[in-house]
Amino acid sequence: MKIFGRGNRKRREEPRVKLPRIPWVALSSLLGLLVVTAGLYTGGHWVLNRPVERMVFNGKFERVSADQLESVLRKYMGKGFLAADLDAIQARVAALPWVATARVSRQWPDTLDVTVTEEAPAARWGADGLLNPQGRLFVRHTTHIPAELPQLNGPEGAEADVAARYVAIQEQLLARGLGVVALELDGRGAWTLLLSNGIGVRLGSQDVDARLDRFYEALDTVVTPVATDVQFVDMRYTNGFSIGWKPQRAVEAVPDEVLPPTELLPRA
Repeated sequence: MKIFGRGNRKRREEPRVKLPRIPWVALSSLLGLLVVTAGLYTGGHWVLNRPVERMVFNGKFERVSADQLESVLRKYMGKGFLAADLDAIQARVAALPWVATARVSRQWPDTLDVTVTEEAPAARWGADGLLNPQGRLFVRHTTHIPAELPQLNGPEGAEADVAARYVAIQEQLLARGLGVVALELDGRGAWTLLLSNGIGVRLGSQDVDARLDRFYEALDTVVTPVATDVQFVDMRYTNGFSIGWKPQRAVEAVPDEVLPPTELLPRA
């Protein structure tokens, strides 16, 4: 018996690992395709992103000048057509005074199209400001103020509130053949207005909506028949109001007499 030795056992063979074949031809073709595609993309992007050569301005221009637009957009001339940030350009144009809206688009191959809508002033604000129909102060200081616009006044930041109050009152007065010439909110929160027939109305700061309702009733039943003699109406009373007469009428009637809404005004 052999203690040492291999004996007659067969040697165990290790399994062989078979590597896959590399398709060099296919890989070469794919690599070539990628190179061509990248070249086409780069070349195409270079062609499409050619410098901006022209800018076209569209709109009815009365307050916004071409010089203003050019001064804002000059920095974008010569920049890439595709790289132009349209949102940024649009925001810069919209920030100009008198610009309500702005829209910027591309026109192949090298033009940016800028369409501008100007603000339509709806009211004066303070000494020389202008409000748009939404009650936004879009110009703080201007030398050209249309004389037919109503005059609105109030503390800074109250533009929208004063404009909304104006619209509500104007709607009621137009139905009565009148209008609002001026409306003011003072620093104490008190409201006063001037009608198109020259009558001033003092509303104060408390229960303004209720006082306006009483004023409309008084206007229909009491004030309108004697409107030519009335200088102002004071609604700052719990249940009544007072009339301030014009000088020629004041000598004939007691001025600032407080009347309940149902009582007729004294006649001379």
